[in-house]
Amino acid sequence: MTAPVILLAGGEATRLRPVTEKIPKSLVDVAGKPFIEHQLRLLAANGVSRVIICAGYLGAQLRDFVGDGRRYGLSAEFVFDGDKPLGTGGAVKKAAPLAGDIFFVMYGDSYLTEPFAPVENYFRSGGKPALMTVYENRGKFDTGNMVLKDGTIVRYDKKTATPDMHWIDYGLCMFRKEVLKLSEPGERFDLSQLLGGLVLRGEVLGWQVKERFYEIGSFKGLEETREYLGGNNGGR
Repeated sequence: MTAPVILLAGGEATRLRPVTEKIPKSLVDVAGKPFIEHQLRLLAANGVSRVIICAGYLGAQLRDFVGDGRRYGLSAEFVFDGDKPLGTGGAVKKAAPLAGDIFFVMYGDSYLTEPFAPVENYFRSGGKPALMTVYENRGKFDTGNMVLKDGTIVRYDKKTATPDMHWIDYGLCMFRKEVLKLSEPGERFDLSQLLGGLVLRGEVLGWQVKERFYEIGSFKGLEETREYLGGNNGGR
């Protein structure tokens, strides 16, 4: 059985204003459906049976739309930030007790074509507590932010790029629950901070994907994703 997925869908999506002034990013229309519907059907097609959705900004709308997830072929649960935003890392920390010992983390604005099962098999056999899927971007879609060597991420920095950073994070990670023990419950932090520390200790596997990712975090990305999902791939 495929590991559960923690889906990060709590951001305010300021780059998509005014579209996201009254709806969360996950409910933005993409090829005739709210984006999260595409995501959930994709997860179910990959054998995922449980998803824990981390919600924040206008999260009640998202919960009302998704419900228990059964119409998409899986079980959906919600975890809310609360009074203050927790950041991506804090949200994962709060959701992790529901996910179990091993789980995926996926961004709420990503649509990923890579099959999940081989990633999970590699992670389970790899002997490290974390994994990042990576794409050899070479500046094509965004600025590179990591260096991959012999199957391990050896450098990861989202703020300071160097010429040898040919890879970019693809938007899908895996973790063992023990990596979150060092942070305090309710603490706000970004997932990249957690990953950065793990990379420094040589504890993050890298799974290299061959096909590009799609995302709706920007208007350019939104239009590309609409084009992709509106074509022959709309039924994924």
